[in-house]
Amino acid sequence: MRMTTHLRAQSWRLALLLLLPLAGCATGQASRQQAHEPVKNVDMARLYTGRWYEIGRKPTKLTDGCVAGTTSYLANARNQLVQRDACRTGTPQGKERAFQGTVAVLDPGLNNKILVRYRVWGVLTVPYTYWILDHGRHYGWFIVATPDLSIVSMLTRNPSPPQSEVDELTARVRALGYDGPLEYPARFPAKIGG
Repeated sequence: MRMTTHLRAQSWRLALLLLLPLAGCATGQASRQQAHEPVKNVDMARLYTGRWYEIGRKPTKLTDGCVAGTTSYLANARNQLVQRDACRTGTPQGKERAFQGTVAVLDPGLNNKILVRYRVWGVLTVPYTYWILDHGRHYGWFIVATPDLSIVSMLTRNPSPPQSEVDELTARVRALGYDGPLEYPARFPAKIGG
């Protein structure tokens, strides 16, 4: 009985963490900043496959204490595209926290706007719209955000990119119009990141 109560409490906390960013939208307290419209088409086979490593992001309550973040794209049993976001608690060796949902491309052909429907408890759906604001010519990195910039992330294929690349991506995020705080949580060392 004690274990069931503990799991139920953890499930409620998880749901609240997922729903918290939506609370501002529901109460009309939208972010003052808006993302620039994406200008580059996205090659689905190059961006929406495999694992990406989060190297920087806008701080949020959802990611508080989260390090070594990853986003992976895979197919589920129904052959739908799935986005799996994960991180570790405290250190890259910490306990994994993960959320996943099906991906719908909102602008077929351009492929730079997606809707991810995250599932909580297998019954509750929490939708997030993401825009791919920019990506590398060879798909070694991309910058993703919600349209209201309540979430902003920089991701690379390399789990431990050189500081010069981190600096370039930070400058690109600023050039795209986000001028708020950024954080650079601990990342997977290259030897354990795969």
